[in-house]
Amino acid sequence: MRVARLALLVAAFSLAAACAGPNIAAAPDGAGFWRGLAHGFIAPVTFVVSLFREDVSIYEVKNNGGFYDAGFLIGIGCWGGGGAAASRRRRGHDRSSSKVKPPSPA
Repeated sequence: MRVARLALLVAAFSLAAACAGPNIAAAPDGAGFWRGLAHGFIAPVTFVVSLFREDVSIYEVKNNGGFYDAGFLIGIGCWGGGGAAASRRRRGHDRSSSKVKPPSPA
């Protein structure tokens, strides 16, 4: 148990050490929430375009910080349903088997 905790702690610190540093190009007059939201919406298409053109990137470096990031994450989350689709359970199906359960009497 002690080894597992130590391994988990080492993994957590390794992941934290690999995180990106602060954006030194951030500017108060840079791209804000709404532009981040728009960039998040078009991120999958922009990614494909960026594979063929070097002057296109999916993320605006000169942004105003947290608000741009929040807009970008909300915009990109709309493509996958924000995780809500994965958490939805199918009604009437048992998770342990593929048989359909009959509805319970009310």
